[in-house]
Amino acid sequence: MLWVGGLWLLQIGLLPVLGRIDLAPLLVDEIASVLYAVTVGFAAVCVVFQVLVLVQAEGLASLWRDIRGQLLLMALYACAMYFAVRVGWPEAVRWQVFSYLVLGFSGLLLVLQAVPGWSGRVREAHP
Repeated sequence: MLWVGGLWLLQIGLLPVLGRIDLAPLLVDEIASVLYAVTVGFAAVCVVFQVLVLVQAEGLASLWRDIRGQLLLMALYACAMYFAVRVGWPEAVRWQVFSYLVLGFSGLLLVLQAVPGWSGRVREAHP
């Protein structure tokens, strides 16, 4: 889950460090705005790829019946909401932060789920 780690690393790692190294607050806000958009865009691409993998492994019905599918749809919705608010209502920063956090927590819950198609099986080594 590369995108989940990137989301949380940005939120709890990089941005607090930028604030502590005495950069101008407006510069930190501008850097954060760009990094948030890039990270959410990358997460959206990864989520679409994961949806395709889940559909191939478990079938289309798994998107709404399986918890992994529901979490992926929630993450995709959060990405869409983030960009819709960013483009349509740019001064609503709290809605952007809310969408970002929904995406982050959906990703955390997704990391705790089993890999599609493996469901408890252990892969055997080939000689």
